[in-house]
Amino acid sequence: MSMPLEDLFEYDGNAYEFTVAVNKRSYQLAVLKTPEVEKNNGKVVSLSMRQVFGNQIEYRFE
Repeated sequence: MSMPLEDLFEYDGNAYEFTVAVNKRSYQLAVLKTPEVEKNNGKVVSLSMRQVFGNQIEYRFE
């Protein structure tokens, strides 16, 4: 599975928030090493990008 670059080009939200959310989620996935990460060949960044784009995870900044 590759990075969803088409979604990245079409993203109209805050790029900083997106980057921080993907970065934090990538770290979580790397630490947890879930079966979903293994199925994605350990590519945590592309998986986290897909999760953020697909609204599969919820994030907020305080």
